[in-house]
Amino acid sequence: MSKKKRITQKMIAQELGLTVTTVSKALKDYPDLNANTKKKIQDLARKWHYIPDSHSLALRNQQTQTIGLIVPEIVHFFFSNVIKGILHSAEEKGYQLIITVSRNDRKLEERQLELLYTQQVDGVLISISNETMDSNHFQLLKNQGVPIVMFDKVLQDFECKKVLIDDFKGGEMATQHLIDRGCQRIAHIRGPLAPSNAIGRYQGYLQALAKNNLPIKEEFVKVCSQVNYDEGYSFAQELLQMPNPPDGIFAITDQVGVGALRAAQDLGVKVPEDLKIIGFSNSQIGQVSNPPLSTIHQPGYEIGKTAARLLIDEISLAENSPQMDNLTENYILSTKLISRAST
Repeated sequence: MSKKKRITQKMIAQELGLTVTTVSKALKDYPDLNANTKKKIQDLARKWHYIPDSHSLALRNQQTQTIGLIVPEIVHFFFSNVIKGILHSAEEKGYQLIITVSRNDRKLEERQLELLYTQQVDGVLISISNETMDSNHFQLLKNQGVPIVMFDKVLQDFECKKVLIDDFKGGEMATQHLIDRGCQRIAHIRGPLAPSNAIGRYQGYLQALAKNNLPIKEEFVKVCSQVNYDEGYSFAQELLQMPNPPDGIFAITDQVGVGALRAAQDLGVKVPEDLKIIGFSNSQIGQVSNPPLSTIHQPGYEIGKTAARLLIDEISLAENSPQMDNLTENYILSTKLISRAST
């Protein structure tokens, strides 16, 4: 089957014996156009299912009313909530959203940025991949005048607005909770070395141990690369089979925490009697695990709403002052501890 020909303003103009300028004015509902002429044009446009060409509009208006989003994964409970929040703010301001996924791959992240640029998005929202160690590809986009707002996993040395929670405080809060429950040998299954959220949670863990005069043991810290259930499971098995195993585990995410919980159960370690586990994000997987997982709440919906609002503000600012650079500013949203049966 051949591809159906796209209806254009020129085709409508030829059909009605009018100029393209007249058709364009009618479709934009200009008040100075004859009402009968306007109605004829609009009726035919509806009959032929005319759809404006967003790229042509972009060339005329210098904006596509479209923002791009890059997330490491889309099925993750946290990121699905972030997307809902972004859509709320975007639709409120008349913006469309193009969603892409990096799969935590630095090279794919770069290709997705290039794709969004070719789609002429007005700005980009991103939570960086676990492999991203530099900001070169972001700087190239910024140099082209495309505003960027980062959220959750960010690069602190890249100048842009960032939407975060206080990961340091969250990590300290999670570790202190284990200590308050009687744990003395606390392990941390942490995230990759580069993203700021993993760094903050790890430093919060260290701070809580130091405040309580508990030893910091290198062998009790495991570094994830994929940050998933399988890594939580395998690292917990390693930790729990040590001669003097931990009695508490702070996991970088709930997915990792539930993996650790399952490993403990498979090894016959009772939770919470012999081992207490706390995760991070307050996702559904932790709520339905057995026992339910204690966690640090991460407000994904609010993060998405705030990030989109800031980006749309940046787009408006760039439109009025094209030479103005994005200012680095961190927007920190509040979080809280949720205690459940795993601790």
